[in-house]
Amino acid sequence: MKNYFDENDEKLKWTEHGKKSLLKTIVFEVIAHHNKSYSGVEGDYYVMDARDWVIVIPVKNNNFLMVKQWRHGEKALSIEFPGGVIDEGENPEIAAARELEEETGYKAGKLTKLGSVNPNPALFSNHLHVFLAEDLTSTGIQHLDDDEFVNYLEIPQQEVCEGMGTPQFPHGLMGTALCLYLCKKNNQ
Repeated sequence: MKNYFDENDEKLKWTEHGKKSLLKTIVFEVIAHHNKSYSGVEGDYYVMDARDWVIVIPVKNNNFLMVKQWRHGEKALSIEFPGGVIDEGENPEIAAARELEEETGYKAGKLTKLGSVNPNPALFSNHLHVFLAEDLTSTGIQHLDDDEFVNYLEIPQQEVCEGMGTPQFPHGLMGTALCLYLCKKNNQ
């Protein structure tokens, strides 16, 4: 891919001159970064620091294997691709295989990385890694965490594409993952 950054962009960079933790939870930490621009403007900028995540797009025939779960922020059920937090020191591909099996009871014969993105670079420091899962085999057993309640189902790919951005498919990162999948599929 072409590099769109050049030497004129160096003046856009800011430098950090200190940071302070404001809130630490089991899932994330909010940090105030005191930053300074090239021109001398400075201020505090707040960043949510969390571990990286994975999303797995399991393809079975012309369907996606999806999960349904409650989302506390949305206060509603959501249909999503399987995924979750990468454990400390865990490789993203290993995490993708683990999350797929935990949430659906399926193993992938083939995992392909589709890309990595920052969920919102203005506010987050972590990254989302998206994988395509193919050659699926069912173990018939989910391995959910104690606070994880998930049902899985198969949905035709076209229905997922048509549903993205509706109340049943509200998760913005799922749209990003779907976009990465469609780009790969269209370039084959």
